[in-house]
Amino acid sequence: MRTVFMGSPDFAVPCLHALHRQSQVVAVVCQPDKPAGRGQKPKQPAVKVAAESLGLPVLQPLALRPTKSNFVEELKGLQPDLVVVVAYGRILPPEVLAVPAYGCWNVHGSILPRYRGAAPIQWALMRGEAKTGVTLMQMDAGLDTGPMLKTLELPILPDDTAGTLHEKLSQLGALLLEEAASALAGGTQPVPIPQDNALATLAPLLDKEHGRADFTREARLVCGHLRGVDPWPGGYTLLPSGLAGPEPVPLKLFLPKLSSGSGRPGEVLGIDRDGLHIACGQGAVAIPEAQLPGRKRMSSQALGAGLVLPRGTILDDGRPNPLLT
Repeated sequence: MRTVFMGSPDFAVPCLHALHRQSQVVAVVCQPDKPAGRGQKPKQPAVKVAAESLGLPVLQPLALRPTKSNFVEELKGLQPDLVVVVAYGRILPPEVLAVPAYGCWNVHGSILPRYRGAAPIQWALMRGEAKTGVTLMQMDAGLDTGPMLKTLELPILPDDTAGTLHEKLSQLGALLLEEAASALAGGTQPVPIPQDNALATLAPLLDKEHGRADFTREARLVCGHLRGVDPWPGGYTLLPSGLAGPEPVPLKLFLPKLSSGSGRPGEVLGIDRDGLHIACGQGAVAIPEAQLPGRKRMSSQALGAGLVLPRGTILDDGRPNPLLT
């Protein structure tokens, strides 16, 4: 079975290896190298690095549509039976979807139709879900709207972050793809199941403001949010002016867990060996580790030894974050 793999970040690498084990991968397509770091030197996508280590040819088109590039003609020349897409970073135009005999499959990091979009892992945590998973989908022209071929579920543990779930779902997606590709190579096609659009939710890209804690929410959701933005864009709150400088200062928050106590949203309830205790709309959270700008990440108890943070202090004026609703 001749296949083409399309993906870019490290999340997609295990799926590339899985497809390589089950088929003849005739090309790997990924995003162009992009400037990164202080020197802005071109950085290769993780999938490109993996493909070259496997001796696979790599394509990095600037555009996919026939009016802007010759990619569709190149793809036709490869004569793929199947195209597999994992976190490629662009929506495939209909001309690409129509090329392979078995169409295009996508491995998506959620249980569709929930969390369609670019950041499904983060939003599942941020919305307080108890489970997540991966979906193998037959692609159509919409944003993660095609019929589902197979799903695998995974419980979200109390200490999971977007970083830990990223690794777990990356491996789970590879397992899902390898099973389906093996079956297809053996002549068994998966049965497509249409998505229920009435149950669909979106998982849009995050920016830094998505990391600002909203202590007006219940404690369970505050924990989920802060874990969902770890490691990026990172959870934080604002210390009132006068505590760490003349202006409000961001304080990064790590490893949240449920605590006891109550108070006004954002109210500091104390600091002990369990962390910085902060009241929420319902309940409270403990923040075991925190970080000030220009300082190392440290235990909240150590931070409190050098930073006067009196009980009753209201962090970030107890403001809500409308981006989280």
